[in-house]
Amino acid sequence: MRMTVLASGSKGNSTVVASKHTRLLVDAGLSCRELLKRMALANEDPTALDAILITHEHQDHIAGLATLARRLKIPVYFTEATHRAWVRMLTPRTTMTYAKWLDHVQKEKEARAEAAAAQASAPTESGAPSMTVSSSWGGSEATDPIDLAAAIDPDEDCDPAPIKRDPTFLPAVEYFHAGTNFTIGDISVTPFTIPHDAADPCGFVFESRAEQARMAIATDLGYMPPNVKSALKRIDVLLLESNHDLEMLKDGPYPWSVKQRVLSRVGHLSNHATAEFLARDYDGGATYIVLGHLSEQNNEPSLAMLAAEQAIGGRMSLLGNRILLAQQAEPLPAICL
Repeated sequence: MRMTVLASGSKGNSTVVASKHTRLLVDAGLSCRELLKRMALANEDPTALDAILITHEHQDHIAGLATLARRLKIPVYFTEATHRAWVRMLTPRTTMTYAKWLDHVQKEKEARAEAAAAQASAPTESGAPSMTVSSSWGGSEATDPIDLAAAIDPDEDCDPAPIKRDPTFLPAVEYFHAGTNFTIGDISVTPFTIPHDAADPCGFVFESRAEQARMAIATDLGYMPPNVKSALKRIDVLLLESNHDLEMLKDGPYPWSVKQRVLSRVGHLSNHATAEFLARDYDGGATYIVLGHLSEQNNEPSLAMLAAEQAIGGRMSLLGNRILLAQQAEPLPAICL
């Protein structure tokens, strides 16, 4: 079994989890073009992917989703609430004042009346009035919402059908429910709820029984609730958030409102919180612990590493509890079991 972290951080997140017969992409938070580039650098074949799984709908997890899924013609797995939130984000919306709306309605009525009068007076070849059917969703001046979608997607040249597409179109959508496991190929997937400010965020445990290996992804969570602690037992490779140093965040450039969000119970794990989990609740069974989603503004890799190493203490060895740092700018070498 193999885990390849293509990118991890506030600018984009994506990870490949693969067994002998199945390859899954967890999140697509970079552009389609960049995701393909990262996969090439990591020697991961994008055409071999079987599905994309989404943890939640924040931009750094879904930026290249639609374009990549359409290009590769593979299904996307969401919770229903996450899918709906993603669709709302990508659906073009227009607003107008009440006075403009009344004027718009009046013009539509006049246009329909003129069209009906013209149709009634125009003879057909047989001498009878012609009958045609027309439809309008927003008047002759309205912009086609499918055309608007083209401006949303920065990867038009990566998309096999960039002209007049629905920005929310996907080749196939599959729903899952947190707490209920499902299977893709020979990988068993168990999603679990995480505390984050999104519609229905989740982490994942991946298991290949044939290869007797278990991998987990737990990032973007404000604290470690009991269900997450329980899910992260008997894991061989654990991708775990270590987002910020508390003092750097408090003294850093973010507005206070953003600092409050990050520090909240639906924000992100600090180095201290991650270390506390590793010291008190972690069962010590992983071969690799990958620290991910490090903030470029409010953390230093050395601080995250030091906190985790001190928490692991004497349990760290060449054969177990090796600590790695996932990066934003380049893929982490594949972790194979």
